[in-house]
Amino acid sequence: MERWENELNKYAELAVKVGVNVQPGQTLFVSAPLDAAPLVRKIAKTAYETGAKHVHVDWDDESLTYIKFQHAPEESFSEYPMWRAKAMEELVEQGAAFLSIYAPNPDLLKDVDPKRIATANKTAAQALINFQNAMMTDQNCWSIISVPTAAWAQKVFSGLSQEEAINQLWETIFRIVRVDQDDPIAAWRKHNDRLARIVDYLNNKQYKQLVYEAPGTNLTVELVDGHVWHGGASTSQSGVRFNPNMPTEEVYTMPHKDGVNGTVRNTKPLNYDGNIIDGFTLTFKDGQVVDFSAEEGYETLKHLL
Repeated sequence: MERWENELNKYAELAVKVGVNVQPGQTLFVSAPLDAAPLVRKIAKTAYETGAKHVHVDWDDESLTYIKFQHAPEESFSEYPMWRAKAMEELVEQGAAFLSIYAPNPDLLKDVDPKRIATANKTAAQALINFQNAMMTDQNCWSIISVPTAAWAQKVFSGLSQEEAINQLWETIFRIVRVDQDDPIAAWRKHNDRLARIVDYLNNKQYKQLVYEAPGTNLTVELVDGHVWHGGASTSQSGVRFNPNMPTEEVYTMPHKDGVNGTVRNTKPLNYDGNIIDGFTLTFKDGQVVDFSAEEGYETLKHLL
């Protein structure tokens, strides 16, 4: 328990000082599931010690989410509380930092009509478009981290008891976010430097095409002339460095919108809003999905596409 508390303290510090990089006088907005309460309390304490003016927490209860999808009237999924969207936009204007703690139950909505989920997602996306644009253009600092849930842990470590599975998932998360190292913040600086070197290499190369070959996958991706690679840390419009995703090992760029051709097959299950999609393929022609299949979650994938 003492070791876990120590690791959790380091995780909170990492999220505050490297993830969103809270600045003195700034507001921190945290979105979190109830299961993340122990970590959220440590994040709030660390944020205030770092100089945050306010820490606002938006709690999510997956049981309430399930109840709504099962019992709410159909029209409710076409409506979004605009007071909430306006509140997020106001926080953006105030220069707040946004930390999301993602902790899914992969099977939460498996018996819910996919049309309801698709409608709810579309409605939320339309209502939050200004907020999402601010995040995707790095107007403010934002970051996503994760904590274990019982349902997620037992899905990943199905052969273990619930307690053992949760402990194992904690160990895995601590390792991949480098919390298990003596100085996680220094470790992330080194990691970001490495990703920056890879980004510079790829930007200098200016490859014309990427080719992916693997079992079930034969895909070509044309790249835009003058494309730019990114990865690792980002910089907000106010000049503050932050890490949008923890963990992250990726570098990424933009494909030509008409230049994706072939078939790609997943290698890991996809958890999409409480539904598992697995054993799926997507076939592209000139940037458009022209065919798809899925061994699990076909209807969910159909509505997603």
